[in-house]
Amino acid sequence: MNKITSFTINHLLLEPGVYVSRKDQVGAETITTFDLRITAPNDEPVMDTAPVHAIEHLGATFLRNDPLWKDRVLYFGPMGCRTGFYLLMAGDLESRDIVGLVTSCFEFIRDFEGEIPGASARDCGNYLDMNLNMAHWWARRYLEQTLYKIDEKHLVYPE
Repeated sequence: MNKITSFTINHLLLEPGVYVSRKDQVGAETITTFDLRITAPNDEPVMDTAPVHAIEHLGATFLRNDPLWKDRVLYFGPMGCRTGFYLLMAGDLESRDIVGLVTSCFEFIRDFEGEIPGASARDCGNYLDMNLNMAHWWARRYLEQTLYKIDEKHLVYPE
């Protein structure tokens, strides 16, 4: 079997950033998958499931309501390794195109107070496994250590 694209990236060199993971052609449309890497794989601790789940609910809600981008957002969800998130968007896009959107999304997560959207037994299959305080912490860390000072090195996968 062929190795899938995400397993061909050198995770020993990968740092937090915003990367194009892959582009797929679906009919006439290009789907761009972004790697929103929050922790350095195999070097920093991974995120626990409760803050990941809270970030997923808040991020998906924000992105699917953004007035400029909502019609292009297809999916936002965690990586199995718990070092980041995938964002799938319609269009042939580059990392730099979405840095503003991702920054706004994580500012929303950092500043969010109240009941997490969809965090009820009716709306979610594991609604009790959420941690808003730690979601705030991870969002603040990603903003301060990565998004607010992003450079070309953190927009393109390492060789």
